[in-house]
Amino acid sequence: MEDATKIIEFFRVGSLLTAAVVLFATWAISRLLSRFFDGLGRRFTDRRLQINQVSSFTRFLLFVAGISAAFLLSVNLSKEMVLALGGTVAVTLGFALKDLTASVIAGITILIDKPFQVGDRVAFGGVYGEITSLGLRSVQLVTLDDNVVTIPNNKFLTDLVSSGNYGALDMLVQIDLFVGVDQDLAIPKRILGEAVVSSTYAYLEKPWNVSVSEVIDEGYLAVRLRAKVYVLDVVYEKALETDVTERALEGFRLAGVKPPTSHRSCAA
Repeated sequence: MEDATKIIEFFRVGSLLTAAVVLFATWAISRLLSRFFDGLGRRFTDRRLQINQVSSFTRFLLFVAGISAAFLLSVNLSKEMVLALGGTVAVTLGFALKDLTASVIAGITILIDKPFQVGDRVAFGGVYGEITSLGLRSVQLVTLDDNVVTIPNNKFLTDLVSSGNYGALDMLVQIDLFVGVDQDLAIPKRILGEAVVSSTYAYLEKPWNVSVSEVIDEGYLAVRLRAKVYVLDVVYEKALETDVTERALEGFRLAGVKPPTSHRSCAA
């Protein structure tokens, strides 16, 4: 009973409502800031990634300040109270908030170290997509099929993560097409190159190329034509891949370029 009384005395009951208002105001301001920065990003598309990064950092600091203020309003941190409840509260909160604390510290580390930024296309743990939010506890990633994936910040401290554009609007995209090994390779290579340079989504101020290699894939002996070209903006990644593929396949059809044949039939 005495411990329960001390725990009750630890909180400022009269200020709990004020603390709740502070938390709500923090959330509301965060939503307003998010909408404001989203509007700026749509208006100034060439600065979209930088605006998203400022938005994420600002909202992160806002949540840290709001939660800290709500905590200080809610508790009595007198010397006697800290000494009396220090052991019990510290152990209880330590276990309860261990993972949360680790994620918050990891979030601060991510903001400082910048292994990736808001707007980056990253691959992590078998998931690929665009980072849309760096939060106090987690990172939100939107996959190319529009699924929202939430990943705790502390996961990024121990696992590998790759960033395709690392803060830039443009990004290298790889497009693979396959033809038969008996084809005149100069023709499909030329057609694929023309498809690349004629695409409105290609960023041709950076170098591009088409490489050729022989592969066996799922029972097929084939020649792989691999185009590597930068996309103008990461949001057009799939649009570039679709555009180049459609143009190249139509060119292959008109030129009579044949697809791969079965490896088993060739062996026979």
